Amino acid sequence: MKTLLMVRGVPVQLLDDSSASFIGGMTIDADGAPHAYGPPGKRGLDFLANAGHPGNWWGVVTDSEGNPVVQTATDPAPGFYVSTTSYERVEFRRSDPRRYLNAETEKFIVVPAPLRKMMAPVVLGCRALVKHLSTGQEVETIVGDFGPATHLGEASIALAEAFGLHADPRTGGTDAPVFLYKIFPGTAVPGYELQPA
Repeated sequence: MKTLLMVRGVPVQLLDDSSASFIGGMTIDADGAPHAYGPPGKRGLDFLANAGHPGNWWGVVTDSEGNPVVQTATDPAPGFYVSTTSYERVEFRRSDPRRYLNAETEKFIVVPAPLRKMMAPVVLGCRALVKHLSTGQEVETIVGDFGPATHLGEASIALAEAFGLHADPRTGGTDAPVFLYKIFPGTAVPGYELQPA
């Protein structure tokens, strides 16, 4: 066992079976959900600042001029921005919300972006297991998104709901370190594929 990364004093450990684990809370990720972010007047599930700002958008699809792409009448949430995840279904075009994981309906976790280069084989789309240390409840999931190197313990709305947490991205989740996250690089989950970085 060795430490791959320290995040605010919490180690991400590489285990002897090539999996990695860490303990953290669970903040709520809305990314990929059709209603995740909206322009002024369209209150999204999450604060728009979590998707970026004019000139530097990282959580929504932008057009050739750098403006967020707005969903049309044929999309799931007309008038809202197209929110992204690191995991992508390439059979859909970039501006199609179906290209990205839907945080409201799909269980996934977010891991620090540096892990994708620190572990082999493939991390994105791999199997993950999250365990509540107090109740013993375990939920199978996938690594579906990458986040900042300064944060551990983030999950989709659907995964938080599976644990019975208040799953509002603005006000929900918990900072208490009651979850054990374990990821299994190179092991795909049925219905998903591994996506090399």
